[in-house]
Amino acid sequence: MRLLVLLIATAGGVGYIPIAPGTAGSLVALPLLPFLYDIRQRTPVAGWLLVAAILLTAFWAADRADRIFPGHDHGRIVIDEVAGMVVAGLFVPGTWTAALVAFVCFRILDVAKPWPASLIDRRVPYGLGVVGDDLVAGVYAGAGARLLLGLA
Repeated sequence: MRLLVLLIATAGGVGYIPIAPGTAGSLVALPLLPFLYDIRQRTPVAGWLLVAAILLTAFWAADRADRIFPGHDHGRIVIDEVAGMVVAGLFVPGTWTAALVAFVCFRILDVAKPWPASLIDRRVPYGLGVVGDDLVAGVYAGAGARLLLGLA
């Protein structure tokens, strides 16, 4: 079980990249955005269930990995970036341009941690805290990307 947790939490080992693992984790999710958009358009229930499954898996894996790695929200845990990007993708069309804009917005906001992401990051323990701040950043990034793309 430990191996499965670490495999998911590090997005297949991407979290072990020594430079900018959060950015690498976000890049893992980039091709998911057009794919998930397409699924939600063709079969909405299946698409939304897939998004829910990704988010629930992120909470589960991040919770367990946060108890394995030293300190809270260890840099090797990048499934939270995947989850945040998936949330950002809910706001934009399923194009590569939209996905790239969402990616840039997400990276900026994930690092900046605007309220309440900063509060969640500092005060909420385990998986909920690890993933929660990225979900907030994902909402802000998705809304910002939508505005930048002129879709408001």
